[in-house]
Amino acid sequence: MTSERPGRRFYGWYIAGTCLLIYFFTNGMALFVPQNLFPRFMETFNATEGEVSLTTGLMFGLTAILAPFAGVLIDRFGPLRILRIGICIMAVCFAAYPFAQSLTQLYVLHTGLAFGLVLGGLLANVVLLSNWFIRRRGAVIGLLTAMSSLGGLILPNLISPLVNDPQLGWRWGIGALAIAFWALALIPGFLILKQHPADINLAPDGGRLTNLPSANNQTLPDGVTFSTALHSRTLWVLAIGSTCLWFTFQAINSQITIFLELEAGLTPQNATRLYTMIFGFSVAGKFLFGVLSDRITKRTVMRITSAVLLAGCLCLFTFNGAGIGLTTNPMQLTVFTIVFGLGYGGSFTMIQLVCVESFGQQALGKVLGIIMCVDSIGGMLGTILTGQLKTTTGSYLIPFAIVAVVTFIALINILLIRPVEPTRQGSDTAPNRIHPTP
Repeated sequence: MTSERPGRRFYGWYIAGTCLLIYFFTNGMALFVPQNLFPRFMETFNATEGEVSLTTGLMFGLTAILAPFAGVLIDRFGPLRILRIGICIMAVCFAAYPFAQSLTQLYVLHTGLAFGLVLGGLLANVVLLSNWFIRRRGAVIGLLTAMSSLGGLILPNLISPLVNDPQLGWRWGIGALAIAFWALALIPGFLILKQHPADINLAPDGGRLTNLPSANNQTLPDGVTFSTALHSRTLWVLAIGSTCLWFTFQAINSQITIFLELEAGLTPQNATRLYTMIFGFSVAGKFLFGVLSDRITKRTVMRITSAVLLAGCLCLFTFNGAGIGLTTNPMQLTVFTIVFGLGYGGSFTMIQLVCVESFGQQALGKVLGIIMCVDSIGGMLGTILTGQLKTTTGSYLIPFAIVAVVTFIALINILLIRPVEPTRQGSDTAPNRIHPTP
């Protein structure tokens, strides 16, 4: 087998570009566009904050149930086949979304989107890109996760003229994005993607393909077994930490537009601008912290990003003689979007990279399935509880205070993360293992 011809671009970059485009649309359209439209859904369907929050809340709940099974399917059938099934499901749901006539129909569509996200979202893309990149894995996966935020930055602004036009509205905006999804995500996903570099006689990172193992002498991927990962302390502190992080991500993402319009008094256009600014700085955070993680340990970078995220949450509060309240100052709200966006982007990226750093690739699909499961539970709770608390209390003060506390709990757990070493054959001990009591 030979490597690529000199001067020819490594095909992995076409794989990466296609994955980035797919993830830009899957997450941007399933998560951030509907959440930015919550005030419009409240008007269209005469609904409360809690009722519209159930759309993405139910989606995260179902994702939590399905994620471990998706990890098993990816390890068994490969990420490419599973990814293609997922984006097909999402394409159908997005095409039907503009025709929803009730919140119940939106709930059904978000149930379908949960299946699509768990099969065609982050999990499959991370495993696929990990097949193609080793030296640049941190930067590439940082770029991948940045596309989610880029979708949150661009897509709501892109359809804003349609959404805010009284003659058109949010249905036309979603319809335009559905057409773009079919053309720019679904079709490239079938025409360009390939599962392994070896499928086209290449090695990861574009290196020379030599000393290929024979069919009867396949080498195992690096890392620990699923059993070792499951019994490690690191898996569970990472799971708790990432669950809390996703609670924070979704609590803010799902409720901040409502807060900015109804409590801070901003116009829909200015509220959308600040909402999308979070994702603009998240893009920078994902890429910059991803690159940094190729130079220092990824768990160290995750500690930094979690601390930045906590600082961003605290920027929502004012402290004065009258007590603690939520800010309505435009400058402070801008500072919040910057700091929270950087912390959000970096923390989101580090969850995936710390998982690879801690456990390797041998059981990556199953391990990421567990992480995605608990992340989804955190996202569901963050979305539903904050919306319901706002409906009950009439203010976002208590919900956002809970968000800050949960973020602090995430930071404590992330400080406890350590790499997991493979168990030596014939030995019943290994570093960082949890041993059952006699």
